Amino acid sequence: MLTRLKAKSEGKLAKQICKVVLDHFEKQYSKELGDAWDTVRKILTSPSCWQYAVLLNRFNYPFELEKDLHLKGYHTLFQGSLPNYPKSMKCYLSRTPGRIPSERHQIGNLKKYYLLNAASLLPVLALELRDGEKVLDLCAAPGGKSIALLQCACPGYLHCNEYDSLRLKWLRQTLESFIPQPLINVIKVSELDGRKMGDAQPEMFDKVLVDAPCSNDRSWLFSSDSQKASCRISQRRNLPLLQIELLRSAIKALRPGGILVYSTCTLSKAENQDVISEILNSHSNIMPMDIKGIARTCSHDFTFSPTGQECGLLVIP
Repeated sequence: MLTRLKAKSEGKLAKQICKVVLDHFEKQYSKELGDAWDTVRKILTSPSCWQYAVLLNRFNYPFELEKDLHLKGYHTLFQGSLPNYPKSMKCYLSRTPGRIPSERHQIGNLKKYYLLNAASLLPVLALELRDGEKVLDLCAAPGGKSIALLQCACPGYLHCNEYDSLRLKWLRQTLESFIPQPLINVIKVSELDGRKMGDAQPEMFDKVLVDAPCSNDRSWLFSSDSQKASCRISQRRNLPLLQIELLRSAIKALRPGGILVYSTCTLSKAENQDVISEILNSHSNIMPMDIKGIARTCSHDFTFSPTGQECGLLVIP
């Protein structure tokens, strides 16, 4: 009975994978990732193996859930391994596949935890946010990284921007679900084209996060509309230009001596290493920072692929 149910479930899952996208990935990533692509492919096509982490909300701390996670074999992510790791951020990860259910949005009630891919926290930690700093999350929806930033420190000012109106509603709901009212008062939410932010607020921020729109490998792979997927693939070549324009705007918004982090949820070299190279080659006032230390201290939870850039990490998958 259990075997049959499992087989049926796997069959249903296999039908959801978009062949157009998978074929495209096969051609691109077998070249870019080499032998690593086989392993990446297996995990990308198996959602049960995705690394869902449980980020605990320090503003409504779930002590009972934390005990339960320990009993289920979850372990703390990053704790004690990274220098300057914020003690206020508590995140748990299981070494076995699976995920706990997400909480429903209830007006007036703060959620106790947020589910996100474990690798999503690396850009947040690389930003090294400190209390009182002014920080910009340029492409903030759905809000997971903004929530994570607020687990690290209490900024003097947090500007969450999202250009897409539907995603903006999602962002607002996420913030309302996790952040208490006093802290909400130091958060500004805007719907500005991120490419114009630098001109609107030049040298305003101590820290800037550009979690850029990209060809999200996981969501594209499970697209149910093959025609829409084909259209996305044809438009994929335009994304690096948008990403470069967003980064140029972010650089203008950053104060001298500030830190900027660029992140995507794609493995594409064109949207990662090539974008960074273009920015470094065209901006003499930008100094790349070596973040290989993160890879060394997090190697027990993540697999990293060489990028050829000291300032960049590629987590696979």
